[in-house]
Amino acid sequence: MKIKGICPIAPAVYRDDGSVDVPGYFRCCEKLIGLGAQALTLFGIAGEYYKFDTDEEEALISASVEVCHKNGVPIIISNTKHSTISAVCRAKQIEDAGADCMMALPPFFLKPAGTELFEHLDALCEAVQLPLMIQYAPDQTGVAIPPSVLAQLAEKHQNLRYFKIECKPPGAYISTLAKMLPNDRKIFVGNAGFQMIEGFKRGAYGVMPGPSMPDVYRKIWDALLAGNEAEALRVHGKLNDLLNHIRQNVEQIIYFEKRILKKRGLIANDYCRRPGFASDPIYDELFETLYQKIQIEFSK
Repeated sequence: MKIKGICPIAPAVYRDDGSVDVPGYFRCCEKLIGLGAQALTLFGIAGEYYKFDTDEEEALISASVEVCHKNGVPIIISNTKHSTISAVCRAKQIEDAGADCMMALPPFFLKPAGTELFEHLDALCEAVQLPLMIQYAPDQTGVAIPPSVLAQLAEKHQNLRYFKIECKPPGAYISTLAKMLPNDRKIFVGNAGFQMIEGFKRGAYGVMPGPSMPDVYRKIWDALLAGNEAEALRVHGKLNDLLNHIRQNVEQIIYFEKRILKKRGLIANDYCRRPGFASDPIYDELFETLYQKIQIEFSK
């Protein structure tokens, strides 16, 4: 299935004791699709992928493929393994599980670069037939990749179809990469959709935000597609007011995204595995004020 539009990062859903709630996750994903998500993405940074054990990962892969295909949308599964041999093994598992796309997060623990980084990504593209997406998130990983490297990989591998760009600022990088890529490749905006309107103007094909408000992102995206920039700017302004407060670091936005998911009845428990973000009354007070502004834009 074609990957396009609003493709949120699926949340980590836990029980009170901190164990993974797979049935609760399944229900949440169904609701997100019902609110306008056009695909879901498992093991994104905002999905706490780094806090799961192997058995939990396998259960979530299976549940994600099932719920997305049951509801007629694609599932993107991120490959976050740091060694090439383990990443290739995981790539084949993702393909065998029935994913529609694999997103590759380049290894970053020891900051490989140059030939080593190229060979890692090259091996992933060679390992499978399914469409691939490369995630470029240098603020989170510390790994810089010139657009020319991504373009070189795209020229070599027909199945490298998509690119998620979330450097800061992303605009010039998106425009430069778009000029270098084959015409049939697509660029997505990350970074919680802060720059989704600019990204759209530069040719972005979709947005990969956090999970709690797919209907709001869809409202903005649909307005852009309809040529109604004024409406897109109006809604996006409210969204950015909230994001500016809750996305001061990754653990903070995970914490507040879950608060929103619970408030909306999309999950029963907003538990976050530790270590994580600890709120306080001032954080909470401003969050509630900004949440009241944005909830008017929710689907009824």
